[in-house]
Amino acid sequence: MALYSSTVMDHFRNPRNVGVIEDADGIGEVGNARCGDIMTMYLKIEDDIVKDVKFETFGCGSAIASSSMATELIKGKPVSEARQLTNKAVAEALDGLPDYKMHCSVLAEEAILAALDDYYKKHPEKAPE
Repeated sequence: MALYSSTVMDHFRNPRNVGVIEDADGIGEVGNARCGDIMTMYLKIEDDIVKDVKFETFGCGSAIASSSMATELIKGKPVSEARQLTNKAVAEALDGLPDYKMHCSVLAEEAILAALDDYYKKHPEKAPE
């Protein structure tokens, strides 16, 4: 059995939404001191919709694949849906991750939540009740 699914390998080799949004509405950076992975997510939000999302990830293949998949799962979605994204949903969309790599999907979830927190700090009127 292969260690990684073909979906993980595809998102690692051909990551989607890589880069920086210069005028991002929200930026979230998280890291895992144990493994050294660092993720930064950039959000562009218009009319309560995630119009664009980009990422920069310094880390292993699972971290890159998790970042890529997470961006795909929230792009074009309402902010309320993006807030509900879980690491489990990211891992499932990747057709699974090895147990010892699940922290990568957790980082992706945390990076998106951090970017949304930043957005709400900049736009408190948009923050959920």
